[in-house]
Amino acid sequence: MDYTPLELMVYLASKEIKNGDRVIVGQGIPIIAGMLAKMTHAPNCILMTEAGIIDFLPYKSAFHIAESTTTKGFSYACDLADTFTTILFRGYVDVCFLGAAQVDKFGNLNSTVVGDYENPKIRLPGAGGAADFIGHSKRTIITLRGGQFVEKLDYCSSPGYLTGGDSREKAGFPQETGPSLLISTQGVFGFDKKTKELFLRGCFQGVEVEDIRKNVPWDLKMAPELQKICPPTEEHIRIFREFASGLMLRKSSNSEQLFTAVVDFIMGKGREIKVDEE
Repeated sequence: MDYTPLELMVYLASKEIKNGDRVIVGQGIPIIAGMLAKMTHAPNCILMTEAGIIDFLPYKSAFHIAESTTTKGFSYACDLADTFTTILFRGYVDVCFLGAAQVDKFGNLNSTVVGDYENPKIRLPGAGGAADFIGHSKRTIITLRGGQFVEKLDYCSSPGYLTGGDSREKAGFPQETGPSLLISTQGVFGFDKKTKELFLRGCFQGVEVEDIRKNVPWDLKMAPELQKICPPTEEHIRIFREFASGLMLRKSSNSEQLFTAVVDFIMGKGREIKVDEE
């Protein structure tokens, strides 16, 4: 069965969730990955939202962290402050997922501005709770869907391994926390246990190492033996498409078409949304 790079990213992200893990999920890739894991290999993982919905199995992907689609079967609810103070900061989050506009070689993330802070090329939503999640979760999975690798961030929104080595621990972050994996649209990357520098673990099918090197502005390290990235199974693709068909809306110049697509999605028609790109 054919699949898209996005579907492969979601599949690989879901495989990082172990049975019994406590997982913070946001809209987009994280909640789909969490749902896939819970419906396949990790039925006892506990999905949580930043807004405070704990242990749920969504019936449809969410557009934001407090959407009612995340309340199906939930065990209990708390407020946003409790999510951080009584769950995250006490070390109860095993996995979180974060995306970014920029990422550097030590897994530091920028989701605030591209360009000069006072006069940016692009003003982004900002970190929200991302800095806290990457700061205190035992494992952070970074997904780089539309962002880019940079030598130096235009703005550091969320701390990865700072300047590498033991700089993260020296800054006061809990031990054995921080980024553990990065999934891009071309391959999978890990972090060296000693230097904390990003390295390539494996390429997607049809992607060569040099294709990835072109997008990385430093001398990218390689694993001793690059992994073979397995494609998603037909079961995973089927679940993904039934659960989140048409979720990934792209910018469109056709506002009427986009509005119709959104209404169809909300009404549960479940068809794939296709919009004309600018």
